[in-house]
Amino acid sequence: MTLNRRTFGKLVLGAGVIAPYAFSRTALAQPKPGDELVVGIWGGAQERIVKEHVEKALVAKYGCKVSYVLGGTPERRARAYAERGRPSFDVLYLNIFESRQAVKDGVTQAPTAAVPQFANLHEAAKLGGYGVALNPCTIVYDKRKAAKPITSWKDIWNPEWKGRIAWPSYPGAQGTAGLLMAAKIFGGSESNIGVGFDKIKELKPFAAIQGSQDQLFQMFDQGVADLSVEFGSFTRKYAETRNPNIEIVNPVEGQAITMNVACITVGTQNQKLAEEWINLHLSEPCMLAYAAETYYSPTVKGLNIPDALKSKLVLGDDVGKLVDFDWDLVIKSQAAWSSRFNREIAG
Repeated sequence: MTLNRRTFGKLVLGAGVIAPYAFSRTALAQPKPGDELVVGIWGGAQERIVKEHVEKALVAKYGCKVSYVLGGTPERRARAYAERGRPSFDVLYLNIFESRQAVKDGVTQAPTAAVPQFANLHEAAKLGGYGVALNPCTIVYDKRKAAKPITSWKDIWNPEWKGRIAWPSYPGAQGTAGLLMAAKIFGGSESNIGVGFDKIKELKPFAAIQGSQDQLFQMFDQGVADLSVEFGSFTRKYAETRNPNIEIVNPVEGQAITMNVACITVGTQNQKLAEEWINLHLSEPCMLAYAAETYYSPTVKGLNIPDALKSKLVLGDDVGKLVDFDWDLVIKSQAAWSSRFNREIAG
């Protein structure tokens, strides 16, 4: 079932009060029938996949219940922080930079070998929780409108795209990727982000500022815009089902890493169930279901990937080629960068 819960958490959460150590250690008790695991995750395909490949096996083994809190990452993150130490969530899904910060802030636990599949994760997926899906951001464009194929992030600045770009909003994974890559490829960095802002300003006027995949894909359908920065996986599904003219770029500088991360909350009363949940999520059946249905790339090494999927995923050595960033600095700077984006880019 899906609900907004847990009553206990609501009664005791207060203003971010941290639970005493002895209280939190009761989480080590073995699961028993009727225990309830609360999972905060995105809806749609992701909810359907975990219900099929994770929930069923967990319930069959322990006789437990699973409840879901569905919705966007900002709402989930805000609630987890408000309930720090006395959580209503047991397992919380966050993005790459939010997950690493949540560990530092004592909201979620660092990953450990208590989840057996931890040993098989790519190194980038062992930070801030347990990475469950790679979903890199890159350039996407209408290939009919290009004088030649795009091969570099710098190609966005070719004059032919002037007035035809739907730039992604900030904050958000796509807008973060676009800003960081703009800084990086023109000699800046996370600590010299002004280079990125200045280069993005050169692209104005934009056809639009896009705030979601649905919004962008409608713009492509209607010819409002011809290029953007977006998740490659979602865009590939869109291209296959609605618009075969859309190209997903593998730039010479690399795609920007983004990743969904499963996190166990500090203070959970269901530690064992949470660890088992994540291990099931990292199992081959669940990883392959994500790959087939959403084109999310697996974070686990050594899977038997069907040949038909290999060209559509980031696999093997290519995972190490994804462009990573100093996420501590990124999240510390988010408020200032958001204000600057609204003033200089979106305004």
